[in-house]
Amino acid sequence: MATITTEAPAAVPVAATRAPLWRRAPAGLLFVLPFLLFYLAFLVWPTLSAFVLSFFNESLTGTRGELVGLRNWTEMLGDAAMWSALGNTLYFTALSTPALVLTGLVMALLTNRVMPMRWLWRLSFFMPFLLPASVMALIWVWIYQPGFGLLNAALTSVGLSEQGWLSDPSVAMISVVIATLWWTAGFNFLLYLAALQQIPQHLYEAASIDGAGWWQRLWSITLPLLKRTTGLVIVLQLLASLRLFDQAYLIYIGSGGPAFSARPILEYVYDTAFTSFRFGYASAISSFFFVLIVVVSVAQLKLFPSRREDAR
Repeated sequence: MATITTEAPAAVPVAATRAPLWRRAPAGLLFVLPFLLFYLAFLVWPTLSAFVLSFFNESLTGTRGELVGLRNWTEMLGDAAMWSALGNTLYFTALSTPALVLTGLVMALLTNRVMPMRWLWRLSFFMPFLLPASVMALIWVWIYQPGFGLLNAALTSVGLSEQGWLSDPSVAMISVVIATLWWTAGFNFLLYLAALQQIPQHLYEAASIDGAGWWQRLWSITLPLLKRTTGLVIVLQLLASLRLFDQAYLIYIGSGGPAFSARPILEYVYDTAFTSFRFGYASAISSFFFVLIVVVSVAQLKLFPSRREDAR
């Protein structure tokens, strides 16, 4: 008797059922085109123009100045004021990044628990982030004032001496860090809070049944599952701290602080371009700082690999 065998038809690759890439590309470009035009007009073109401008002795009139080649770049390498401003920026980044990451995590852990008026605490932690930079600077200038300032009044009430928060070069940048911590920690708090709410509760319940306390659950469950969010927060915070300008400029009214101890490199670029009217030299500094940020970004990609690279 003949044996009848049935075989399943060969599976057709999914890629074969799709339209070719050249047919699907126009539809995708229509969605991407508005963003692409803004990206090219307001980011790529200004970046390339600034790099080209760094080889010219450009003036305020906007006419192309004398071609000076690498003269602006060589002058920049020997500019002590530029290196001082870059050092201030790196000092601010080193102080603010760990503090902002840790503060955002602590606030998220506190408000993720079941507690009375939890919505009010969450709102209070996030509200400062919504304030404009000018309002934040005005608030903290009053807090730092000698005599009647809130911070110095608190110090004298416990028997400590007043501190020249806005006049002492040794604490001028620390004053900017404290104000920035109060102002922007709410963004990191929001990212951490969203990540905490995605952790399954049955993991904590199982750990509690096994006798794990709060500290053990934090180290064994919460922090490992927040690893990817922590990497994202660190990357965003480093880039934000390197771009320090608004709060430092407004708190010290563009003076750079006592002995220029709180002048970041972006403020130095601003002063060079719009006070000394040396646009070519300011473009060289900006291009150098852009390269530095690119190097930091590439290093962060190596330290915090993507999900696909992490799964290999």
